[in-house]
Amino acid sequence: MPTLIRNIGQLVSGDIRRPLLDADSLVLADGRIAAIGRGLDPDADTVVDAKGTTVMPGLIDSHVHPVFGDFTPRQRTVDFLESAMHGGVTSAISAGEVHLPGRPKDIVGLKALAIVAAKAYANFRPGGVKVRAGAPILELGMVEADFAEMAAAGVTLVGEIGLGSVRTGKDAAPMVRWAKRYGMTVTIHTGGPSIAGSSPINADVVLEADPDVVGHINGGTTSMAPAEIDRLVATEMALEIVQCGNLKTALHTLRAATDARATHRLIVGNDAPSGTGVIPLGVLRTLSLLAGLGGMPPAEAVACATGNTARVYSLDAGLVAEGRAADLVICDAPTGSIARDALGALAVGDLPGISMVLIDGRITIGRSRNTPPAARAALVLTGTGPAAGGH
Repeated sequence: MPTLIRNIGQLVSGDIRRPLLDADSLVLADGRIAAIGRGLDPDADTVVDAKGTTVMPGLIDSHVHPVFGDFTPRQRTVDFLESAMHGGVTSAISAGEVHLPGRPKDIVGLKALAIVAAKAYANFRPGGVKVRAGAPILELGMVEADFAEMAAAGVTLVGEIGLGSVRTGKDAAPMVRWAKRYGMTVTIHTGGPSIAGSSPINADVVLEADPDVVGHINGGTTSMAPAEIDRLVATEMALEIVQCGNLKTALHTLRAATDARATHRLIVGNDAPSGTGVIPLGVLRTLSLLAGLGGMPPAEAVACATGNTARVYSLDAGLVAEGRAADLVICDAPTGSIARDALGALAVGDLPGISMVLIDGRITIGRSRNTPPAARAALVLTGTGPAAGGH
């Protein structure tokens, strides 16, 4: 039997070209969105009253550094991915399993790590979060057969170029071509070095390498100069803005992408765990930055962390559309905010209060333990309700 979400006040699509939908009801079945409309009232096992609040696609964190399981030795923290789910994150993309103690850097070892990470997270969802992992860090001496082998074993990513011994555009370019040939999505590090052994990467290196994603274009944590950012905005690459970066150049990137009519290429990540820490609300905070300080329409900012990222990584989530995965966040303005709804909260610089998260149509949490409490909270009218969060 399906799940019905009714009495939706705002329905955010995740599509930056059409960010809001004229609908107040969703029907979910078999883990997917089955119908979108007004006044829908099918027979349903579970009925959720959204109480006139906002429903949007689950957020996709485009830049995480997992290890194995739901812990990070970098910050000695457990359950960090499940905690991000309390910040609305339902999917996460690895930019490299770089914090694994003793991470192998020989070619056999790095391939083995990528394959195991991809397979492990395919079988394990911390808190329900879908983690796309297995992002090898490129090292000198790799050949095309190495990429073919990894792709055949299920590896679909290449981690941040520049965190290993491949540090120049000349060295990276043939490997990027091989990775793309075998269906991998390639990210490159930019800005100053972030971990021991990594290298600064400027626009010249990025342009010669020609990856799919300009990783943390606003720095991870030290940023390139604005003029170099402008050169990369002028390409067709995805432009990743992260929380653990330079917030001034994040806003510069937004302005440059807006002027170039390239906001459909903006994606959002945390770049955590890192030296900056673990930030469960990092993606939400970045959306608040883009909307509250950058002036981006808040529904378009949400698209940067949902539909835009889904397109880059060929995910079946990220959009409120029939047939897509039913990964959803129900949220509202937080109690005490001057805003009247979740999008208004982002526009004034507040974080929305999350009252429910669903992954593949299943309610994973009720009120978030990490966001401020929602002024209005979704309510399960029929069916099994979620456990409350920390508020």
